[in-house]
Amino acid sequence: MATPAGWRREGNLPAELTSFVGRDRLLATVRRRLQDARLVTITGIGGVGKSRTALRVAHQVGQQFPDGVWYVDLSRLQDHTMVRHAVNAALGIADQSARPEVETLTEWLSARRLLLVVDSCEHLIDACAELIDRVLRDAPQVRVLATSRQSLGVPGEQSIPIAPLRVPGEEAGESPFLNESVQLLTERATAVVPDFTVDEDNIAAVSELCRRLDGIPLAIELASVRLRALSVEQILALLTDRFSLLAGASRTALPRHQTLRAAIGWSHELCEPAERLLWARLSIFSGDFELEAARYVCASEDLPAERIVDLIAGLVEKSILLSGNERIGVRYRLIDTLRHYGKEWLDKLEEGDWVRRRHRDYYLQVAQRGEHAWSGPRQVYWFGRMRQEHDNIRAALDYCLRDSQEARTGLELLSSLWFMWVACGFAREGRLYLERALHACVEPSKERCKALWVLAYVRNAQGDTTAALEAAEQCASDAVRVGDSIAVILATKMQGTVAFLQGDLHKATALLGVAIEFHRSGRELNPGLLPAIAELAVVLTQQNELAEAESLLRDCRQLCTERGELWLRSYAIWATASIERMTGRTEQAVLSAQEALRIKRDFHDVLGAVLAMETLSYLAVEQGDGVRAARILGAAQSNWKLFGLPLFGSPFFGTEHEACVKECKRILGEDVFVEAYQHGSTMNFEEAVSYAMGEIDAPEVAVG
Repeated sequence: MATPAGWRREGNLPAELTSFVGRDRLLATVRRRLQDARLVTITGIGGVGKSRTALRVAHQVGQQFPDGVWYVDLSRLQDHTMVRHAVNAALGIADQSARPEVETLTEWLSARRLLLVVDSCEHLIDACAELIDRVLRDAPQVRVLATSRQSLGVPGEQSIPIAPLRVPGEEAGESPFLNESVQLLTERATAVVPDFTVDEDNIAAVSELCRRLDGIPLAIELASVRLRALSVEQILALLTDRFSLLAGASRTALPRHQTLRAAIGWSHELCEPAERLLWARLSIFSGDFELEAARYVCASEDLPAERIVDLIAGLVEKSILLSGNERIGVRYRLIDTLRHYGKEWLDKLEEGDWVRRRHRDYYLQVAQRGEHAWSGPRQVYWFGRMRQEHDNIRAALDYCLRDSQEARTGLELLSSLWFMWVACGFAREGRLYLERALHACVEPSKERCKALWVLAYVRNAQGDTTAALEAAEQCASDAVRVGDSIAVILATKMQGTVAFLQGDLHKATALLGVAIEFHRSGRELNPGLLPAIAELAVVLTQQNELAEAESLLRDCRQLCTERGELWLRSYAIWATASIERMTGRTEQAVLSAQEALRIKRDFHDVLGAVLAMETLSYLAVEQGDGVRAARILGAAQSNWKLFGLPLFGSPFFGTEHEACVKECKRILGEDVFVEAYQHGSTMNFEEAVSYAMGEIDAPEVAVG
């Protein structure tokens, strides 16, 4: 089986952004356990360094795994049903079909030797345990390194509790200057106060501070930031007072989880009141967010929008918020432990529902802006933007689906995201959400009609034409009842797509023609006019009405060019390549198919790319290059399996594919064809695209 789209042999392990201090014995223990056991779980309290330890070990052992180290961060995920989807996505598996995700995952993993790092399992423990158990049973060369606040309970699991860093005086004879807690404080302090040093004058206070913080890394890092304004002695005095109040007269020390909470609480108290309020409200975000989102979601009479820029800067300076530059701009996020603390305060303030609604409203507006802008010149931007906003979109959808009173708004949000589900690689997830929302909101309405045609669109993209037809017919029926003429036409378009994929050319011509005529008047480009034109052109091509088909595609490409639309334009270019091939313009057909493929690469559109690769394989065999054709066929088919049902399971596409395979075998012979085909099937998405584009060569296969 081929590698998944986006797969890289070295894996996707994130870089270590800060130095790793101490814990040599712990690291050695985890490495040793990973050699003996296939599942190792690092357990411990929040802030103790589970994730950083797992990341450090993963970097150390990476060379032992020829198929890479793969990292899955579950900290932002709330819905247990999405765990398998998150693992597939992290591996780059683009399967958007209707078949069980776990089958796609284990099928690919079964032949590979890799390390899977699953981070932050505690809030999804049952789903994680079930999936990891299945992976270990079906993929015998895969090892798993997990982090969780508790063991997973999977057979064969080796659980390693992670203790805080050693503190001064804990190990007899150790110099306090060499103690790992002191070293961590020193490194983090010099990052914010470059001339800070630990010397004979302050080593006693530094040592006591590390002891008071129980060697908990997050607590030490929060305290280190305060050295911008306070001395070590001042920090120690303030913390000692606070801890004494919390511990009470009958106790001399706090349990470690309370120590961390006390340290976070102390950092919380040292923030301005407005910073504390913003911290609480920002905890509603899942993953990272932009400044505009923070201003919209968190502003109120007692927290004016114009103050939020400065307050965010203050929280970044205090290391409460992390910031980073992404392709779409500066993004911010809360460390997971600090986000949970902020949520507790949000609930105490009784603002949770209000802020969640604001969060949902903001991402509804983002979805609607993206929907309206999708067919324009910023299409590539919106592709990247929606993938970046994925975690927050999920959180907004989860909010709507948990509350029956929000179900209708949930439908509105889901259906506005049709371009995200179909064009940005989330068809499977969109289908799951749409089906849940439609089940919860059964009364016919315009919102439900739109959700139904979007569901039909998604199911068609998966190749599940029977289910797509069911949704389209239900949409048409409901649309008549509520007087939604636009939904009637879009349902007609989706029914036309079903007929197209099922090979009913006359029915497809009629239905798609109706959709085109309606949308020409309103210029509803996507998902109505442009897809209908491209699909009808392909149908006409199959009926040998080449002149009319090419004229349609010319109009489609011109309209796309005028609007700056690229995604559908690439499909029109691909369809044009087919006509050029059929009319003997072979060289132009190759250029057209490669141009379509180049655009598909920008969108990481696996479906569109493999269609273009199929066409290039047909062209190669017609040019007498059977080896190249076989390799491209192998690459296209194996990558398509990881998107969904190859060739949509459609006789429309399957007939020509089989003819190409037959001709390749005639030219090469069975053995050489199989060798070339299998070589192509080992290419990942990027390699396959580059080979089909003529950018890279492949090893020669002996002919004859």
